[in-house]
Amino acid sequence: MKEPDDQDTDGEKSDRSKSGTRLSQRSSKYESRSPMKEDTTDETFIEGEDSYLEDEDIDLEGLEGSSSSFQDDDLEITRLSQETPAPAAEEAEEEVKKKISESFYYDYMELASMPFVTPDSNIPLDLLTLVHSFGYDCRKRANLQLMDSNIALYIAGNQLILLNLKTKEQIYLQSSSGEGIGVIGVHPYKTHFTVAEKGSFPNIIIYEYPSLRPYRILRDGTEKAYAYVDFSNDGTLLASVGSNPDYTLTIWNWKEEQPILRTKAFSQEVFKVTFNPEDEEQLTTSGSGHIKFWEMALTFTGLKLQGSLGRFGKTATSDIEGYMELPDGKVLSGSEWGNMLLWEGGLIKVELCRAGNKSCHHGPINQIMLDEGEVITVGSDGCVRIWDFETIDTADVIDETGLLQIEPINELQVGKNVKLFSMVKMNETGSNFWLAQDANGAIWKLDLSFSNITQDPECLFSFHSGAIQDLAVSPITYLMATTALDCSVRIYDFAGKTPLAQMKFKQGGTALAWVPQMVSYNGAQIIVGFEDGVVRILEIYDPKGLTIFAGRKKILDADLRLKHVFKPHTASVTALAYEHDGEILATGSKDHTVFFFEVERDYKPIGYINTPGPVCQLTWSGISHPESTLLIICENGYVLEAPLPTIKEEDDNKVVSYEIKDMCIKCFHFSSIKSNILRLIEIEKREQQKKLKEKEREEMRRKAAEETGEDGEKEFQEEEAAEEEEEEPLPAIFIPPTPSPILCGFYSEPGKFWVSLGGYDSGFLYHCEFPPYDKSSNFQEQKDEPFDFHFLEDTENNPVQTITFSVNQTMMFCGMRNGAIRVYLLSENDPSLTTLEDYWHFNVHDNNYGCIKSITTSFDDRFLMTAGTDSNIFVFNIFSEYMLKKDMKAKVPSSRFGMDAEPIPKDIEDPKAYSIENARRKREHDKLMKEVEEIKAGKREQLKALRNEFRKLLEMNKELPKHMQFKRTDFDLDSKIRAEIDRKTAFKLQQVRKELAWEKEKHELGLKKLQNRFRDPLESDAVVVHAIQSDHKISSYRLAKPSKYSKFKRPSQTERRPSKLERFEKEGAGRRDSQKETGGSVSIQEESIIEKGKKFRPKTLSEIMVNNQIAKTRKLILKAEKAQLKIQQRKKEWEELYKSKPDDDFEDPKDLQAIKEAQLYMGDFNLKTAPDYKIPEHMRINAAKKEEELGHLDTLAHGKKRHMNKCILSLRDLKVAVIEEIQCLVQELKSIQSTLHRSKHIPIPQIPQIHPDEVPEKRFQYNEETLLNFKQEQMKKEDEKPPQMEQSGSGGSGGRFLRLSSGKDGDWTTRDSLSRSSKPSGFSLDIPKFLEFEKAEPTDVELEIMKRDEIKHVYMQQYLVNRIKELIVTFDAELRVLRHQKLKLDIQMKLSDLHHVTLFQEILLLKNFEKQENILQERVNSSDKEEQFMQWKINETLKEMEEKKNEISKLQDQEKALYAGFQAAIGENNKFANFLMKVLKKKIKRVKKKEVEGDADEDEESEESSEEESSLESDEDESGSEDDVFDDSICPTNCDAGLFEMALQLREKRLDIEEALVEEKKIVDNLKKEYDTLSKKVKIVATNLNAAEEALEAYQREKQQRLNELLVVIPLKLHQIEYVVLGEIPSDLSGTLVFSNQSLGRLQERIVQLHEENSKQQKLNKEWRERRKQLAREKREMTKTINKMEETVRQLMISKFGRVIDLEALQTLSVNTTLEELKIRKLRKELLNAKEMKMWEEKIARVRWELMMKTKEHTKKLHQMNDLCIEKKKLDSRLNTLQNQQGNAFQGLQKADILAKEKVTELIQAQTERISALKEEIALLRKKGGLILPPIRSSQENDMGPTDL
Repeated sequence: MKEPDDQDTDGEKSDRSKSGTRLSQRSSKYESRSPMKEDTTDETFIEGEDSYLEDEDIDLEGLEGSSSSFQDDDLEITRLSQETPAPAAEEAEEEVKKKISESFYYDYMELASMPFVTPDSNIPLDLLTLVHSFGYDCRKRANLQLMDSNIALYIAGNQLILLNLKTKEQIYLQSSSGEGIGVIGVHPYKTHFTVAEKGSFPNIIIYEYPSLRPYRILRDGTEKAYAYVDFSNDGTLLASVGSNPDYTLTIWNWKEEQPILRTKAFSQEVFKVTFNPEDEEQLTTSGSGHIKFWEMALTFTGLKLQGSLGRFGKTATSDIEGYMELPDGKVLSGSEWGNMLLWEGGLIKVELCRAGNKSCHHGPINQIMLDEGEVITVGSDGCVRIWDFETIDTADVIDETGLLQIEPINELQVGKNVKLFSMVKMNETGSNFWLAQDANGAIWKLDLSFSNITQDPECLFSFHSGAIQDLAVSPITYLMATTALDCSVRIYDFAGKTPLAQMKFKQGGTALAWVPQMVSYNGAQIIVGFEDGVVRILEIYDPKGLTIFAGRKKILDADLRLKHVFKPHTASVTALAYEHDGEILATGSKDHTVFFFEVERDYKPIGYINTPGPVCQLTWSGISHPESTLLIICENGYVLEAPLPTIKEEDDNKVVSYEIKDMCIKCFHFSSIKSNILRLIEIEKREQQKKLKEKEREEMRRKAAEETGEDGEKEFQEEEAAEEEEEEPLPAIFIPPTPSPILCGFYSEPGKFWVSLGGYDSGFLYHCEFPPYDKSSNFQEQKDEPFDFHFLEDTENNPVQTITFSVNQTMMFCGMRNGAIRVYLLSENDPSLTTLEDYWHFNVHDNNYGCIKSITTSFDDRFLMTAGTDSNIFVFNIFSEYMLKKDMKAKVPSSRFGMDAEPIPKDIEDPKAYSIENARRKREHDKLMKEVEEIKAGKREQLKALRNEFRKLLEMNKELPKHMQFKRTDFDLDSKIRAEIDRKTAFKLQQVRKELAWEKEKHELGLKKLQNRFRDPLESDAVVVHAIQSDHKISSYRLAKPSKYSKFKRPSQTERRPSKLERFEKEGAGRRDSQKETGGSVSIQEESIIEKGKKFRPKTLSEIMVNNQIAKTRKLILKAEKAQLKIQQRKKEWEELYKSKPDDDFEDPKDLQAIKEAQLYMGDFNLKTAPDYKIPEHMRINAAKKEEELGHLDTLAHGKKRHMNKCILSLRDLKVAVIEEIQCLVQELKSIQSTLHRSKHIPIPQIPQIHPDEVPEKRFQYNEETLLNFKQEQMKKEDEKPPQMEQSGSGGSGGRFLRLSSGKDGDWTTRDSLSRSSKPSGFSLDIPKFLEFEKAEPTDVELEIMKRDEIKHVYMQQYLVNRIKELIVTFDAELRVLRHQKLKLDIQMKLSDLHHVTLFQEILLLKNFEKQENILQERVNSSDKEEQFMQWKINETLKEMEEKKNEISKLQDQEKALYAGFQAAIGENNKFANFLMKVLKKKIKRVKKKEVEGDADEDEESEESSEEESSLESDEDESGSEDDVFDDSICPTNCDAGLFEMALQLREKRLDIEEALVEEKKIVDNLKKEYDTLSKKVKIVATNLNAAEEALEAYQREKQQRLNELLVVIPLKLHQIEYVVLGEIPSDLSGTLVFSNQSLGRLQERIVQLHEENSKQQKLNKEWRERRKQLAREKREMTKTINKMEETVRQLMISKFGRVIDLEALQTLSVNTTLEELKIRKLRKELLNAKEMKMWEEKIARVRWELMMKTKEHTKKLHQMNDLCIEKKKLDSRLNTLQNQQGNAFQGLQKADILAKEKVTELIQAQTERISALKEEIALLRKKGGLILPPIRSSQENDMGPTDL
């Protein structure tokens, strides 16, 4: 073992103990540091400004213990002013912030955890020294890292192991906390590595590599343990995440030991945290049921960690082990079911699976990496798969399932029983090697280069996976055996530090022991117990001593061989123990039994005993004990002592059960005494406290007596009485309801033992004694207590799990539950453990799950081995005065003589196999059942005899006369019995049917599957037709149904779909034209409004004038329109002529098409292997076309085969007909020969037979008889011997079926032949019947007749024989002809098969290219569609621009026509022409028309204000203009009002036209901009299209090259080969070409055609040149004629008009439609005004009459008023006189008179004013156009009422 700075000597032991205490002090100080400040706003802690060490004492201590290279100037001190958080501080204090120097290192010896030794003891610190580790925690995450190509890192318990992969040397680094290591990580530059530990507020220690010196320590990152650490891509930052309970995520500036950010990662377990390689401000965490995406964001409160939880959506929630950040920010993660999830924006973008919705891996994906542009996934299924990065990066959802199917580029299956957990890449140049962590206990070296020289996966190291159950050591050498639940048993040489052998089984091992030397003298056997209750004895041997066979694998140093196997238990075996003499083996199990075996007699079973609980340990008493007894420890608190079982010599067949019932077993049922112990300790503690207090009081009493005398003593006693208080109650007695489990135990003396317990009773070793044996006692009711105990320090929650002793019994080794080793030093012969005080304690295995299951020493006490549940096996060197040999190695037992010839016993592999006891009981049960069956057989024989006797009685009854016979019912004693028997029989039959229903269904399904697999796919079976005379035969094709390719046509991806532009053209290219045409010239007949209203009224003179004017105007308009239409038609004709005129560089489309076709189909026979070969569009092939071609080939071949089969079947039918006819002829021949003498007989030809293979369909015809015969034959075969079976099995079943079925169904040759033979034949002769009377001598006539008949019969005989031969020869000839045709067809079919193979290879190759080709083709298609669409938009834009330009020209023409019409209306000598033109051309700023008119809710004020504003604007415009200011609102005097109105109206039209022109120009400008933009886009799209087409062309070329590599078979005859050298065919034909005759002939014909075409084209060229010269001459002549005509027209215009004018404008302006319309409107307005004048005159007359009547009435009222005034005057005078007479009381007028007078005066004035107003109104009404105002009414008139008058 090597450790950094390991230079310990004997003199430095005390220094180590001191450093260990100092380390514990430092760790306590680190734990007491003040916590970091929290930011509760975002659950983030900001600690970037805290110093790495806050305690000055800690700094000084660290500085003192640092290496000598550390100097005072290594710390740069800067003073920073900070506010103190203490409330008492009033001013800011300056603190010293210390930066760490880059050359600063910690001292490893001060950091590393050291063993604890009892103070003041002589135990050395290096009592145990770690020598080697054979284990590996393969199920720990990221527990395999690489520093370089040779050094690997992994965690083993409390050690970090640096393993040299080449030398296999190990270097160990101890954890600083002593509580384990959580995770490790490596710097990207391999210069440092981190060790994140476990414990209370554990540290992260960063070591420098390769010096292995502690460089930095990161503190307070989590509470209990770290789960994962990761460096950023540049190595400046470190991310760590804690485990339960806080799950804290921390970002560190590790070089300054400063946390930058901190937050809680999640509320559940977090597996992993990583930086984004492209952006260190982004992180990702994953864990149980979640994935979270983090970003460092700068907020107004500072730098924050903002996390976004990934939402699974419709996808099931999954634990995520492996993931990878993509460069663009997306994340690719695995899932529990094996698919990959692509995350974007916190959501699942797409789920990736394989074809057919198969998962990417069978099980979770544990790691995903990006290496060299490829995505690598590592799965629990043992596979490493490589995926295309671009496919994954651009993946998107294509349907509602959210799945996208992709296939891996490459994959590697590491092994069957492999569960890959993680991989790291080895830094080997020129190779692609990886190290893989296998969760099933291995480290693999994988080659992922996937080339021709790729190496197979190599298992570098193999370990146990999971908890190790037991460990045993050889009694004579340095060999060690281990077993675990991973179903393996392994052998190690712990002195040589090498694993030797391993053996795998079906079940996991649970117990193991080394067979003692008394049994195996060479110590070569081990015994192993397994989960299923099986016990196996394995033998270790050196295979080098065996005979070496050829082909044997590499010879190992050791090997295992199965020696014995038996199954004593039904549950897992937990303990194995040999008696010290080696005679008895005891096995214990969880099935509550202990089994004993006799070892000398090949482990013959002795018997078993039952235990009250599951057995956990078996220990035999030592040699010092007077009797050999077995200590049985049960988990549930029972301890038994069993004596040595008695071996009885009994017949094994007579023993019913192996249970031993008469064994005297002692039992100890443990009862808890821990509460009593604690109570006694408390009592003792209180007594000691009382004694101390009593001494203090005596001293005080004595002093008080000396000072004050008796009075003082009395006062002191009174004070003591007052101080006495009541004592606290003692702890209550507690017994746990569930008994504490017993963990281990051992004998101390005969009948006495020590035990260690867990649970409540942990913390002590209990010394117990068995009570005397009592046969009547009940174990369940028994309660026993230990008589002694021993306190074990610090084992309250960490009990002793296992105990072993050194060979000399001076040391007791304890394996603790937390994985620690504790060694107690003992004195000799101390069974009571009185000296159990001083101990050595050190944490080795993992503190959380590294419980030590087994601990043992070597046979010489030099080594100590431990095995834990954390999969680790450690070997320690025990401190000794004797130095160990350097090259120590274990000796493997040599193989025994004849071992290789010994048979290996049959192993028990079935976990449900019977145990020894169950097998014995099964045998007894079978024996009992056999006896019962014999009794049943006897009863059946008796019943058979009675049945026979009853049958005889029935026969006797039948022989009696009928009147004496008994009826059948008289024999029935009870009819119910027969009914019951029938019912039971029917029930049994039904039960049998039910029992056999499954078998029946099974066989039916099997038959159906066979038919579906082998018979149903066949269209016709092979039929062999044999010739009759020769050995020739012809067989039909065994024809299958048409393949899937025969009618398969898949849509090709390369076929382009019609673009949107093409679809628009197909749907209707002239849609817009039709729309324009519908809105074109539509003639609307004008009808006069007057005619509509007065259709049936007589017309007046004015109406007639109006109609005449309208008719005249209409004629003029029609004339002008016709002229304009003619001009437009002429313009169109000219435009069409100019358009049809070709450009100078014009080329005929037909010529272009011909050139293109010539280029494509010219017959260019370039080699496809040429590097510049360009595949034409029509020759590009893909999988769909190739499958279609293959289907066509299959269809042709299938058709020809089917036709040949029909011919062969027809031939078979012909043979059947021939045989039938031959049968008839033979029968007639026999009848003829019966009349002839024997000497004249001709041999009758043999009748041909139908062979079985000619009627294969009869093989499947069967009946019940056939099946019975078949069953009998099968039974005979089973009874026969194997040789006879082979002979009898040579006959085919088909022939047997044919032979058996021919009896009933009949043969084809005998069915109709008999009926035919029964009919009279044309050649049949009447055979005379010989009468039964004496023969007479024939007469001459009769003799003559007989001679004639004989001649006739001889002839017929010969004829029939010849006919038979003719039939046979004809049939054979037909068969030979058809056979010859079939041979030719066979050649064609063989060629088609070869072509089929080639096509299929091409299909497979094309399918590999299809995916990428489809992507490229889709890219080309999309670019092409985009280009077509953009071109269509450009064309549409151009069309729209052309339309807008036409509209602009129309508007300009309208404007010109408007000015011309107005000029014509004004005339030439109009003095107001300039004024009117100014009015017409005046620019007025008009208010834009409102989009929404007639808003009812709009206020009038807003309208008035808008009108005022518009008028103001117009005034401003007018006032601001530089032109002359004139008033266009008033018509000047002497100016024609009609022209003025016309100017105003035309001005409005002009403004409308100008506004329309502005709008159209804006639209045209926008269209130009759009056109420019589209043109640029078209160029970009065209560039992309060219690039895509080039990529596709390159891919097509690559595909063609790969197709060229395929071998194609072309059979040729010698005359077809023209490439010969010196008259011989060369051996190398690689430079040859294969041409078909048709292609060669076509090329030769093409040469002739090209010569003819060349001469023809030369003639045409000459003719067209002459034609061109003639056209040029005609063009010059036409130009001269046109110039002359133009000059003539110009002179005529000057002579007629005095100047050159525009004839088109003159024809257009010949009629001023506007003026004519104004005139018509004027006439109509005059008619309307006349009518209105007449109406007003009538109204005036009516008003005058009303005025006259009112005047008369008013005059009458004036007269009345005058009368009243006179009368009033009279009354006033009378009143005045009366007043004067009464006296002078009232001198002046009364007030009422004054008021009345004033009112009358006002009334008179008002009436006068009204009269004058009426007069003025009358005068106005008499005038034309007068304005009528309402009458003026005074306020007095309104206030005046009738009473005032």
